[in-house]
Amino acid sequence: MSVEIGSSSAKSEPNVVPLCDILLVLLIIFMVVTPMISKGANVKLPEAKYVASQPDPAQILTVEIEKSGRVMFDGKEVTNLETLGQMIIDKLEDLQRPDKKVLLKADLLAAYGRVVDVLSAIKDAQIEIIGLVTEQKTSSME
Repeated sequence: MSVEIGSSSAKSEPNVVPLCDILLVLLIIFMVVTPMISKGANVKLPEAKYVASQPDPAQILTVEIEKSGRVMFDGKEVTNLETLGQMIIDKLEDLQRPDKKVLLKADLLAAYGRVVDVLSAIKDAQIEIIGLVTEQKTSSME
């Protein structure tokens, strides 16, 4: 005597539609939020008539001077300018970069003396090239 099991059996396939909905919503959230995230210090750059094309920020180290005089390097505040040179050297060694290039972003209203002090600290680290970052001048008034 044989016993037949009915043709109605439970499906064991997972329903992936809710998972896809959640992933799409997360993707949209990241696409909206990502441009709003600003990295680095809040610096209003001076304008220049002629601006060279700037390299990818991930390729060159950047030192930033805010209007208040606060100095930032690699996302961290530099409290002592004498340690700035060593911080730059250590970072170049970590990245295994033979070229010694640093960009300086100084706020338009930063004290000139503070900018000179930071430039001097960078030069003390035997940095070969220091680039000053500016923005393209938009007005035609000179």
